[in-house]
Amino acid sequence: MNMKRCRNPILAAAVAAALLGGCAVGPNYHRPSAPVPTRFKEAQGWKPAEPREVASGSDWWSVYEDQTLDGLEKQIDVSNQTLKASEASWREAVALIAEARSEFFPIIGVTATGTRSGGPGASAANVGAGAAAAALSRPKNQFELAGTGSWDIDIWGKIRRTLEANIASARASEAELAAARLSAQATLASDYIELRVSDEQQQLLDETVEAYKRSLQITQNQYKVGVAAKTDVITAETQLEGAESQQIAVGVTRATLEHALAVLVGKPPGDFALPRATLGTLVPVVPLGVPSALLERRPDIAAAERTVAAANAEIGVNVAGYFPQVTLTGEAGTQAVEFSQLFSGPTFFWSVGPEIAQTLFNGGKTHGLVQESQESYQADVAAYRQTVLTAFQQVQDNLTGLLVLKDELVASQSAVKSAQTSLDVATNEYKAGTEDYLFVITAQATLLSDQVNEVNLRTREMTTAVLLVQALGGGWDKSMMPNTHQVSDVPEAQAQINNAKPAALPAAKP
Repeated sequence: MNMKRCRNPILAAAVAAALLGGCAVGPNYHRPSAPVPTRFKEAQGWKPAEPREVASGSDWWSVYEDQTLDGLEKQIDVSNQTLKASEASWREAVALIAEARSEFFPIIGVTATGTRSGGPGASAANVGAGAAAAALSRPKNQFELAGTGSWDIDIWGKIRRTLEANIASARASEAELAAARLSAQATLASDYIELRVSDEQQQLLDETVEAYKRSLQITQNQYKVGVAAKTDVITAETQLEGAESQQIAVGVTRATLEHALAVLVGKPPGDFALPRATLGTLVPVVPLGVPSALLERRPDIAAAERTVAAANAEIGVNVAGYFPQVTLTGEAGTQAVEFSQLFSGPTFFWSVGPEIAQTLFNGGKTHGLVQESQESYQADVAAYRQTVLTAFQQVQDNLTGLLVLKDELVASQSAVKSAQTSLDVATNEYKAGTEDYLFVITAQATLLSDQVNEVNLRTREMTTAVLLVQALGGGWDKSMMPNTHQVSDVPEAQAQINNAKPAALPAAKP
């Protein structure tokens, strides 16, 4: 278009802005490289007996086949206050997109004023040279109705880079929300497993106390008939009291874990209770996949990568400070001394024109801002790569833990069987009078220790499986993040927030 032939100056400015708008200073974003191993070295020999897609969906905890755990996990999205704070941060980040996007459009306003003034000084300009002196003091009216407009022309791409940064930050915030949700879910699962272990330990100690009571009764009976010594009775009483003390300690541990679960599901500890139950023996089967898939399955990695993208866009925002800012301003309205004349033709006025502002000297502030954003970008790149390294470390640590604990648990179960056999032999020999009571006490203590160790090993195996699922992303995938179009559409993005209704817990009466 020939600008000289365009009669509308506003249209001409818009066309010029469109022609110049293709330029955006600053570097274009490319995802930084990250150290990715070719394989998980601890995966050698990792052959699940029953392959199942544990990490194929968000309800990864369902593999434990525990209805109480399932009900508790569903409360995370509803009542967990830490998650609510993360959701608010996400909505805040989305709102900033709308704020940045508004800069693409002109600011249009309207003003209306009406004044009445009097006195010689105020009205002299409104009277002729031959008017009567009395007219000089006559009050005068002044009415004005005007529309104003201004439009920042994004020649250098500052607004576009700002929007790009805000969109990347919003997507990073969404990934951080997913990471916070996964962390809360994993913490709840681990606490729940430990609570059920406390229940098993309580049951084990209850049975042990009953066994010790029977042993004490046998010893007292033998002491009465002169077969056993008084020291045997005292030893049996001491052992029983020690087991009862452990019962109390397990009860305190269970109460603490129950309180932690209450807080995780957003309930006062005093209003929350779970009945005792045993822990299942099912250990989740976790498909590893190739190591490079971890970059897509960890929300914290996605958040770190989007933070790098936002930092990259900030460089362009600050580089734009080297160039002049062009603003198109305009005003149009009407002005009259009589309200009835306000909309007559002769009272109309208008003005339109560009405004160019260029900073000539600011003591190196612009250079400092650019350098600061560049170093911030480098720091975020390093943080991204460190997040990737930590992710692989966590996967391999927990994978190693599962492999070792599996073998250790087999050995522990064998030790429990041997200890039970040893106790049976010791008890029978003591009753027959061929062994003293110290032999029985030693066998009982060994059995209890081996039984507690077996329960603890199963706990570690279960919790390590939870940590491995968490390290692999817990079923989350980068495709679950809203794309650029969705996240820039504020209503659609806010609709992504989970508004699930509270799920009913299984019967759990205080």
